[in-house]
Amino acid sequence: MKAKTINHYMKLKILFSLTLPFLAGHFTNAQNNLPLIHATSELVDIREGQDFNKGQWTLVPEARPDVYTSSKIGQWVTFYTDMDSISFKVHKDSVYDFIILLNGKDSAYTQVRYEPSYLDVLKGAAAYDYADATPIPEYSYQDSSEAVLKTLRQELKLDSIAGAGNEVSRILNLMHWIHNLIPHDGNHDNPVVKNAMSMIRQCRQEERGLNCRGLATVLNECYLALGIPSRFVTCMPKDSVFNDCHVINMVYSSDLQKWLWIDPTHDAYIMDEHGVLLGLGEVREKLIKGETLILNPDANWNHKASTVKEYYLLEYMAKNLYRFDCPLRSTYDYETPEKGKTLDYVELIPLDGYNQSPEFSERTYEQSGMTFRIYKTNNPDQFWVRPKGK
Repeated sequence: MKAKTINHYMKLKILFSLTLPFLAGHFTNAQNNLPLIHATSELVDIREGQDFNKGQWTLVPEARPDVYTSSKIGQWVTFYTDMDSISFKVHKDSVYDFIILLNGKDSAYTQVRYEPSYLDVLKGAAAYDYADATPIPEYSYQDSSEAVLKTLRQELKLDSIAGAGNEVSRILNLMHWIHNLIPHDGNHDNPVVKNAMSMIRQCRQEERGLNCRGLATVLNECYLALGIPSRFVTCMPKDSVFNDCHVINMVYSSDLQKWLWIDPTHDAYIMDEHGVLLGLGEVREKLIKGETLILNPDANWNHKASTVKEYYLLEYMAKNLYRFDCPLRSTYDYETPEKGKTLDYVELIPLDGYNQSPEFSERTYEQSGMTFRIYKTNNPDQFWVRPKGK
């Protein structure tokens, strides 16, 4: 729950910065009529319906106002200071303003208002266009017989790591191995050279980790080295501009005849109520429909905190399953910068998503000399298409 509280807090601070100019004037005009409660501590407990979060809110008097959002329509939100409390019932169009007077002198102007949850936003993005026939080149997966992948397979002893079990067990064993080998570090950029051999070596030498994209890149190349089709997928929110997303792997199981959700950052995979492993598209659909989803119980972050379904799926990934993109070609060393290199990506967007057009764009960056080509589609069948021959 600690991670959830921090993320929620940061979201609110960002929201405050975006709404400050308008709301400051509102408070200046209305401050004399606002409800007022007292506090001697900057930490405030908050209850939303049955959920109680101790010390969730930190008073910031310079924020005018500091905005707390709730998606729980019909529920009471109560602020508890060390001296006082105040409650409001959440309605879709309601905005509640009040003041928390800190130490009898500092006025913390506060607002409670409704904001749809990430899951609510995702449910509004259910519609695709299965008739969309945007021309997209064929996806390709580097063959495991190529020298660079054969070397990777031998040097890292991937056959031994994957084990002699069935295909799914081999897929999961590789995920567990990468999760244990390299810690997740979301606060720093990945190394310049972005291939499995180089990044593993640099992480060992510098005792460093990789962000989610780096972990998914390393794991992707390990799957390719064993002849298992895989892509790394950027999972993004609805916002056209954002400062947080997540990258995981979609791995094709020939035995199950489907793509699988594989997340090396959290050592996570998802199942239905029958224990059948699911892919990204299936998880997204089941979240929208409110159907049963099971997260493997040993999912975790760096073996320091358990990854729980309520946060991981219903909040964090509900936010990041709005739209997707992935490379058109799944190969070793794909994103290492190189002058004259061309990178192709495909983006899947629901019909109410931003930036629907152009369906194809191309841009060459002068400094790097690299060209990026983006294909956009509203048709999930074009994005989740099976590897050729599978």
